[in-house]
Amino acid sequence: MSIKVKLSAMSLTMALALGLSGCSNQADSTADGSATSAQETTTLRFSHFWPATSAMQTDVFEPWAEKLETESDGRLKVEIYPSATLSKPDATYDATAKGTIDIGSQAHGYTAGRFPLTTITELPGLSNSASQMSCILQTLYDDGTLAGEYEDTHLLFMMGAGPGALHTVDKLIRTPDDMKGMRIRRPSAVAGDIIEATGASPVGLPATDIYTSLQRGVIDGLSFAWSPTGDFRLTELTNAHTNIPFYSSALLVTMNKDKYQSLPDDLKKIIDDNSGKVMADIAGEMFDREDAKFIEEARAKGDQFIEIPDPLNDPAWKEPLEAGTQKYLDDVNALGLDADGVYEKAKAASAACKV
Repeated sequence: MSIKVKLSAMSLTMALALGLSGCSNQADSTADGSATSAQETTTLRFSHFWPATSAMQTDVFEPWAEKLETESDGRLKVEIYPSATLSKPDATYDATAKGTIDIGSQAHGYTAGRFPLTTITELPGLSNSASQMSCILQTLYDDGTLAGEYEDTHLLFMMGAGPGALHTVDKLIRTPDDMKGMRIRRPSAVAGDIIEATGASPVGLPATDIYTSLQRGVIDGLSFAWSPTGDFRLTELTNAHTNIPFYSSALLVTMNKDKYQSLPDDLKKIIDDNSGKVMADIAGEMFDREDAKFIEEARAKGDQFIEIPDPLNDPAWKEPLEAGTQKYLDDVNALGLDADGVYEKAKAASAACKV
């Protein structure tokens, strides 16, 4: 073999050795002994039903995604899909569980009967603000009271909207009698039972369908917290509002369990550190802030208002609210679940979380 050929062979051998050495310098060893690039990026697809312009998107979800990316040095990226573009509002939890999406946010009320114990937290008299509702939900999840309902996913955090009000196109609802014969959009089974107890007809609709249903006269009004009422532009069509805290909506953000388990421990820790009560508090504060903003906007445009701050002690409202509450608890007890026990724990959490 010529000297030139020998030198070329030696050069190739050295280049390969240096290349392998360089690769080993860029790799980290995982727990199972396999090598993975320190710069490898995991992209998580996150689906929710709020509009892209909503405060939930801009003030909660986007900063959360940015924090994960920053703290992971770019190894975690979250692609957010608002307005139910990646999963239907009532199928987002199941899509997350199945792995169709990586992270999903859904209102519990969209899947009647799927979270019967969690929905107890929506009953009247338990919360008067989104911050209190979010605290109740996260407390009961963290202490194990509600955890069994989420075993098929990795729950990130719970959150609750502010008290649900009654919004109609032009009829101001002062007493339950004013609701008789009306078609009112219900956000959950709890609100549906109470609406039915007043003599109105509860209509189940995802938030994304309410605007057109109001326009077409399919419904006469809706039961909804102020923040989503503004986010979905429903304040454009409604001019009469009854501020009555007869229920509060529960919501969640959860992650596919297998996707979470597949992550290295340091990335799991980053997600864990930005989950739970810290995020429940951020979401609750956002909802309360948005509630106040949209109430003020409605007052400024001259809408009609009536305030019923304590309906459980109001002679006109007490009976339908108690009837709706008892019906829901009876229905859950009939499933063989301890509805009464969870209700007592919810009341204790309510007192502890009172703002």
